Amino acid sequence: MAENASFRNFVEEQLQDPEFRAEYEALEAEFSIMQAIIDARKSSGLTQKQLSEKTGIAQADISKLESGNGNPSVRTLQRLAAGMGMRVKIEFLPYDQR
Repeated sequence: MAENASFRNFVEEQLQDPEFRAEYEALEAEFSIMQAIIDARKSSGLTQKQLSEKTGIAQADISKLESGNGNPSVRTLQRLAAGMGMRVKIEFLPYDQR
């Protein structure tokens, strides 16, 4: 836990730099998607292999999505969600609402 707090503190310090903040915010949506996939899969009690078997999406592709090395389509997100007994919800939020 202390490491997570240290990392959060580090990120907060770095966000004071406008250039860092701009890059961080540009990648925020991708990080959110990655984390949402991981969290949903884990809460479903599925391994990547099991999710692959349920969806027909290769385990390697699921791994790429979870590590940020893929760019999933909405259709792919829907297939993943269905395999976990879930649905996809996408929102557009104002910048000041996080």
